[in-house]
Amino acid sequence: MPLPLSHALFRADAMASAGSYDVIIVGAGIVGAASAWQLLKQKPDSRVLILEKEAAPARHQSGRNSGVLHAGVYYPAGSLKARMCREGLQQTEAFCREHQLPFSRCGKWIVATNAHQLRGLGELQQRAKANGLNPEWLARDAMREQEPELRGEAALAVSESAIVDYSAICQALLDQAQAAGAELKTEAEVLGITESQRDIRVFTRAGEFTSSQLLCCAGLMADRLARLQGLDCPLHIVPFRGEFYQLAARCEAWVSRLIYPVPDPALPFLGVHLTPRVDGRLLAGPNAVLALAREGYRWSDVEWRSLAELIGFRGFWALVRRHHRAAVSELHNSLSKRRYLQLLQAYYPSLTMDDLSPAPAGVRAQAVSPKGELLHDFAFLESRRSVHVINAPSPAATSALPIGRHLVERLLQH
Repeated sequence: MPLPLSHALFRADAMASAGSYDVIIVGAGIVGAASAWQLLKQKPDSRVLILEKEAAPARHQSGRNSGVLHAGVYYPAGSLKARMCREGLQQTEAFCREHQLPFSRCGKWIVATNAHQLRGLGELQQRAKANGLNPEWLARDAMREQEPELRGEAALAVSESAIVDYSAICQALLDQAQAAGAELKTEAEVLGITESQRDIRVFTRAGEFTSSQLLCCAGLMADRLARLQGLDCPLHIVPFRGEFYQLAARCEAWVSRLIYPVPDPALPFLGVHLTPRVDGRLLAGPNAVLALAREGYRWSDVEWRSLAELIGFRGFWALVRRHHRAAVSELHNSLSKRRYLQLLQAYYPSLTMDDLSPAPAGVRAQAVSPKGELLHDFAFLESRRSVHVINAPSPAATSALPIGRHLVERLLQH
């Protein structure tokens, strides 16, 4: 297969000589790191190269999230997401304890702030039980006794939920993989991928590399890399920015556990919640507003390529028609700090504008179908020598260790 002109020119100017590996992994986020770690546990003699376009690992979704280790409340019993979430919870806790990483089993309360939400809370209770959890129903008085500042009609207490530092976990996984022989190259943005019967070649800003197999865990760039390889990828990544606020120190004594709303079952977002962090801070968020760039962490971050992709994708317009009310509401939450405060005051009426300070935002890579459907589950795209992770929705960070094992199994089947 001939190289496009841009790749041929780059090949002549490569900053590093070609290297040959058994497996190349694109993306040093937590899913890529876990995959490298799992691969070298199963095949310790494998020559593994991890490519990362940034100067350091976990710069995007893996390092810009709530830090929540989910227990598996929300997912249909028996589903891949539910199973991987439960396995991920146990394996991540064990990994954190073994490597002395920050971990706190603080528990989670899902709070119904009005009577209309009680039915949804009851459905979550049944789903949680079906997934092997032991949720406790708390009436209003029981809630107030434990969390005096909290308001609501009832809460579902899930003791298994925890908080961690996913950046630290990602780095520890990479350290373990490198100790086992993996190589990590940063500032190695992928510019081209070609596959032949003999091998697969990856052209990057750090040089050209050859391997027998390729695993792409590219997150926000997942669909672009699949198309760069020439694969038919009907899904498009639509970036949704999640904006956070850090709460004032006086609020930290009010919130001893994760406080979540009853989610909208039509959307794959869990809503604005309050999250104690392992470093002692207290965060509120995230919302979910359309980002104007794949890595658009601020309103001023605009990438014309991303906008052109959205405008030209019919699934985006179907998505807008289907969820326009939610989109307008999230836009309002983003542009109005007072509106964001009102969401939080549904739980904690004592909060004021002065309690909220902007915190770093994250961007979620959400795969959308041509029909405008938001994918709720994992999605993979494969060729003879490659596996691309096209959609890894929450709880991908929680489930990273079993996801990595699953991806390695798919690679080894090729």
